[in-house]
Amino acid sequence: MKQALQAFMKRPTTWVGIITALTFQIVFSLIWMTGYDGVTDRTTQLHIAIVNKDGQLGEQVASSLIKELPFKMSQLDNLEEAKKQLDARKLQMVIYMPEDFSLKTASPDGHANIQYWINESNPALIKSMMSGVAEQVTAEVNKRAVAAGVTATLGEAAKMPEEQAASTGQSLAERVTADIQSTNAIHGMNNQMVPMMMVLASYVGAMIMGMNLEQSAMAIQGSVSRWRRFAARSLINIAAAVVVSLVGSTLLYSLGGQIEQGFIHLWLFEMLFLLTFMFVSQMFLYLFGMAGMLFNIMLLSAQLVSSGTIVPRELLSDFYVGLGAVLPATYAVEGNMNLLFGGPGVGQEAAVLFLITAVAILISAAAVAVKGSRSRSRQSEATIASK
Repeated sequence: MKQALQAFMKRPTTWVGIITALTFQIVFSLIWMTGYDGVTDRTTQLHIAIVNKDGQLGEQVASSLIKELPFKMSQLDNLEEAKKQLDARKLQMVIYMPEDFSLKTASPDGHANIQYWINESNPALIKSMMSGVAEQVTAEVNKRAVAAGVTATLGEAAKMPEEQAASTGQSLAERVTADIQSTNAIHGMNNQMVPMMMVLASYVGAMIMGMNLEQSAMAIQGSVSRWRRFAARSLINIAAAVVVSLVGSTLLYSLGGQIEQGFIHLWLFEMLFLLTFMFVSQMFLYLFGMAGMLFNIMLLSAQLVSSGTIVPRELLSDFYVGLGAVLPATYAVEGNMNLLFGGPGVGQEAAVLFLITAVAILISAAAVAVKGSRSRSRQSEATIASK
């Protein structure tokens, strides 16, 4: 046994495995604890818009909500414009006061609705938080409406028959109700988790594939030039992205996954962000060799935190919001949500992913060139020294 242990401990790969396991613990703890620190204190970053089409009571309610709710509040004139911003995730909820709101609340037996729109094509936390806000707002507005109804009813109390008084009392108990409507509804927890699953599986797969390609490149470096190795790895990345994304999209479709914008769009977009992940993860290997895997571990954790797949990006600190803006997973998550659950197109996300891929390829090519120059310099020095 002692001989076996000594044999294992003499191998560099054994130490790399131990260091990798340790690195996962350190990196995930540091990034996740700092990334999610203070999330519940940043609810003021969530944006709610009020569209008021009512008269005096509606204006009073809207003004009161803008002053009192602990969110970014704004008032818009056009409901359709508000819905467009909600669809683009610039808003987290729209509150609509219809034209007959005051009229219905003033009527002794009237009931009025406040309408709420919530975009479910977001992290699940958004729907949970906004539903809670809708209930709170409805309860507060209901108190005001009940108070106004009581004042109006008391003037007729002396002449009111018993049956009518009982009916009126019941109507005063709840004069305002919530009409919550969801856009881009998500069907089931399994579908809710798909964007995170796709990003996690794709980046981890790209990391491990890149590590093995790096080992293969090291094994053949004596017989294949560096630029041919670079070209071959790039072609393998493209071919693998096509096949792997096709398998992943087909499985998602076959298992009844929610795909609002069609299978082809999903496949092509998954192929794009998977290719981006491959080139980005291999960029660190070109730069630092196998030590680049440490950077990939950090990048994996940072992307899970900053991409908005678990916690809305609006609730993150400025550092992680800025970090997410330059990492590919953010655009993969947003594009997947649009394609799977509904939303605007993915043109902007695709353009950014293409840009990130191009930058990663250029940096990798520069690393290959620099290492080649260093190798030639060492060979020249060795030749001179031998003479």
